[in-house]
Amino acid sequence: MTNEAIKETEESKPADESVAEVKETQETPQVDETAESADQSEDIHGAEVDFGAILEQFEQEQTVFHPGELVEGKVVGVSDHGVLVDFGYKSEGIIPAEEFSGDVGAAVSVGDTIEAVIKTIHAGDAPPMLSRNDALNRKVWNDLEEAYRNDAAIRGRILEKTKGGLRVDVNGLEAFLPGSQIDSRPIRGLDSYIGEEIEARIIKFSRRRNNIVLSRKVITDLEVNKLKEETLSHLDVGHVVEGTVKNLTEYGAFVDIGGIDGLLHVTDMSWGRLQNPADQFKSGDHVQVKVLKLDREKEKISLGYKQLLPDPWSTVVEVYQVDSRVKGRVSSTTEYGVFIELEPGVEGLVHVSEISWAKRSANPKKMFRRGDEVEVQVLGVDTVEKRISLGMKQLQLNPWDDVENRFPVGSKVHGKVRNLTDFGAFVELEEGIDGLVHVSDITWARKLKHPKELLKKDQEVDAIVTHIDRVGQRLSLSMKDLSPSAWEGFVASHRPGDTVRGKVSRFTSFGVFVELGEGLEGLCHISELSDERVDKPEDVVQIGQELDFKILRIEAVDQKIGLSHRAVGKDDEPVVDTRIYTSEAKGGMASLGELAKLKLGSHEPEPAKETAKKESKRDKKAPAVETPAVEAETSAEEPEVVSGVEETAPAEPEVVSGGAETAVEEAEAAAEPEASNETAADGATAADDTAEETAA
Repeated sequence: MTNEAIKETEESKPADESVAEVKETQETPQVDETAESADQSEDIHGAEVDFGAILEQFEQEQTVFHPGELVEGKVVGVSDHGVLVDFGYKSEGIIPAEEFSGDVGAAVSVGDTIEAVIKTIHAGDAPPMLSRNDALNRKVWNDLEEAYRNDAAIRGRILEKTKGGLRVDVNGLEAFLPGSQIDSRPIRGLDSYIGEEIEARIIKFSRRRNNIVLSRKVITDLEVNKLKEETLSHLDVGHVVEGTVKNLTEYGAFVDIGGIDGLLHVTDMSWGRLQNPADQFKSGDHVQVKVLKLDREKEKISLGYKQLLPDPWSTVVEVYQVDSRVKGRVSSTTEYGVFIELEPGVEGLVHVSEISWAKRSANPKKMFRRGDEVEVQVLGVDTVEKRISLGMKQLQLNPWDDVENRFPVGSKVHGKVRNLTDFGAFVELEEGIDGLVHVSDITWARKLKHPKELLKKDQEVDAIVTHIDRVGQRLSLSMKDLSPSAWEGFVASHRPGDTVRGKVSRFTSFGVFVELGEGLEGLCHISELSDERVDKPEDVVQIGQELDFKILRIEAVDQKIGLSHRAVGKDDEPVVDTRIYTSEAKGGMASLGELAKLKLGSHEPEPAKETAKKESKRDKKAPAVETPAVEAETSAEEPEVVSGVEETAPAEPEVVSGGAETAVEEAEAAAEPEASNETAADGATAADDTAEETAA
C-alpha cells in the first residue's frame, strides 16, 4: 500500500504542475494589465511622491561640509557685496567684499577657481559664509611650518619698531625679529631697517600660539664668517686697507674692513685734539686706514687714520721756539686750563696758573670761548709727549717787579681777606699781589688759635708791610703793628723794683702767670709766692685773685717779666735790670749767682769757684732731696707765647733771702759743664737749707 501511495503521488505531480502552469498562464496577462494601470495612475495621481523621493536621494548624495574646512570652488557671481562661490554645496557660499583690496571685480572674475575657508554653515536656507583670507593664511602657515622644519630661509618686510626688536610682515602673517638677531654686528639704531625687505630663518614656530620668531643673524653669520676668515688670512700689522664706517661712539668709530670691524680710536683720527668723532666722520663714509694692532685670537683690530697723514710735530721745535710769541685759536676749555690750536694737529695748553698773575684766577670756561683768537708765549716744547706749554700772563706786566716801590716795608696798606688758613690770613692788596698776616701778627690782645676768631673772608682790613720777597713773590703783613703793644707801654713806664698789681690768670707746675694788663702777663715763680715752702701754687693763691707783685726782671729781647709776691715791701730784695746785666738762667728769671753778686758788689775769687766745684763733685755721690726749687730747675717745659709773653719755667728761683755765698756756689756748680742734673739738684737743696738756717 505504501508503494501505491508513493506511485500515486508521483503520478499526481505532473498533473499538478500542468494545472499550475495553466493558472500562471491565465494570471500573467492580468498582472501586466494591473502594472500598466498602476503606472498610469502614478503618472496622473502621484507626481508629488516622486519629487520628494528625488530630493531625498539628492541630499543623500551631497558631501558633508563643516565650519573651518578648506574648500575649492568656482566663482559664479561678483558684486559689490561679495563673491558667490559654488563649492559643491546645495547653495553657493559668499566671500565678503571687504576681503578683497580695491575693486572686487578687478581681483576676481566669474569662472575663476578660488580657495576659501567655511566660516559658518547652516542647515536652513541661509547661504554659507566663506573667507578667502583665512584660506590664504592657512596656506602661509603651512608654508612657514615646512620652512621651519627644513630650516629654509624666508623673506619678509619690516613694519615697525617694537619693544626689544622689529615687527615683520611675512605673507600677511606677523613675525617678531629680536634686536639681538638682526645682524652679526652690534646695532645702534633700528629705525634704519623699517620698510626694508629682509631674508631670515624661523627659530621659533607655534601655530597654536600664533607665534613666529625670526633670525637674520644666522644668515649674516655665515656670510660674515666666510668673509672674516678670508680677511684675516691676508691681513697683518702695517697694512693699509679700505673700510666703511659702520657706527660712531664717543671714543671712536668702528670700521668694517671686510667681514670684521676694527676700532678707529678718536686719538688716532687726527694729530690734533678731536672732541667728537662725528666732527670728522659719519656712518657710511669710505675711509683708508692703517692696521696698528692685530689680535687674531680675540679678533680685535686697532686702526689708525692720522698715521697716513704727515706728522706736524716733526717740525714743531723749529716753528715754535721757546719764549716766542704766537697766535692761535681756543679749541677747548677745562677747569685746569685752555687748549690753543696753533695749527691743524698742533695744540698747546695754557695752564690756569699761566693765564694771569693773580693767584685767584677765574674759571677758564667763563673767560674764553671756543674759536677765540688769542696771543700766547711758548714756555716749553716736549716733542716726545707732544705737548706745548703756553702762557698768557707773560705778555702782561708783572706786578711783583716794582712791588717794593708801591708797597715799601713799614708802609700801611689796605686790602681784602681772600683766604683763611690755620697759620694766618691772606690779604689781597691788588690783583696779583697777596700778603700773609700770620696768626701771631693779628692782635696784641690775646693768643689766637685760628684767624677766623677775629677775621672772616672778604673782610677789608689795614696792615703794615713787614717783609717783601720779590723773587719768591711773598709779602708779610702785620695787623697788630698798627697800634703800640702792651709790652712797649709797660716797659716805658716800669722798671725792675717797681710794685705792680696784677690778677692771677693761670697755674703751672712751676708758678703762676699774672695778668698785668690787656695782652700782657708776667711770671711769678712758685718760690716767689711766699716765704714759706709752697708745693702747689693753688695752695696759696686762686685764679682771678688780685695781688701786689714786685718786678724782679724785665727782658726786652724775649719780652719776659719776672715777678715776686713775697718780695713786696722788702726794699732789701735784690732786682735785676736786664738793661745792665745779662743772664744765663732759663725762663727770663735772674739766677742766684747774679743776685748774690749784685748784693755783694764784687765777684768771688777763683779759689772759691774751684772749692765749689770740688764740693759739688763730692756731693754728687750724696742722695738727692726733692725740693720745689729742684722741680722748677729741672723742668724742661718750653714757653708758650701768649700775646708777646712767653711762658717759660725758670730753671732757678730768682731770689732766696740770706745765704748769698752758698747760693753763689750752687749757681756756679749748676753752670759747670761737667755737673749733672743730680749735682745741680744737690746744690739747690744746699742753698735752700742754708737760707732756712740764716733766716732762723
